[in-house]
Amino acid sequence: MMKAIWNNEIIAEAIKDELIRIEGNWYFPPESIKKEFYKSSDHRTTCFWKGEAYYYDVVVNGNRNEFGAWYYPQPQDGSIERVGKDFVNYVAFWNGIQVTE
Repeated sequence: MMKAIWNNEIIAEAIKDELIRIEGNWYFPPESIKKEFYKSSDHRTTCFWKGEAYYYDVVVNGNRNEFGAWYYPQPQDGSIERVGKDFVNYVAFWNGIQVTE
């Protein structure tokens, strides 16, 4: 089982086979995140081959991890084929959020 953990709380959990690894980051299926810890952000970035990334702030026990998680709601044409799996809305983490087995 893979887990995303921040501030001593499991914020996402899924079987490893359900995750997708892209450029060194584990992407969790959207149904595996614990939505109560995620607040939509207006922050966006663009990857030249994946497209526009949307971000969540992760909030646990009153502590906010700004832009701690991201996802691609509409990946750029050809990116799903490049990855080999559909990663629409799959969520990845950074900024101190640990992903462990």
